Amino acid sequence: MGMPEEKTDLLKGTLDMLILKVAALGPIHGYAISQRMQQISKDYFQVQQGSLYPALHRLEERGWLAAEWKETDTGREAKFYTLTRKGRKQLDAEMQNWERLSDAIGMILRTAE
Repeated sequence: MGMPEEKTDLLKGTLDMLILKVAALGPIHGYAISQRMQQISKDYFQVQQGSLYPALHRLEERGWLAAEWKETDTGREAKFYTLTRKGRKQLDAEMQNWERLSDAIGMILRTAE
């Protein structure tokens, strides 16, 4: 039971960064973002719609993502998201912060007992 909660806690703090990173790969709709995250993370991240879509709207409001309605491969209309210049700067900053945090945690974990 602890594992799903741990995944959710980690995801809350990193969801925006992960969405920006996936959107940096090219125009993509919401459902495909969640599928791509799940695929790349080998099923570790399974983003629920209730978390994904509010995050996408928030990132769009902040000007980090641009959105455009287009037809999908299946012929349905969907909102496709692309990373903006402002979003690229935010992604770079968040990735740098993540690297520093990750390095600092690693140093603590490698401390001899």
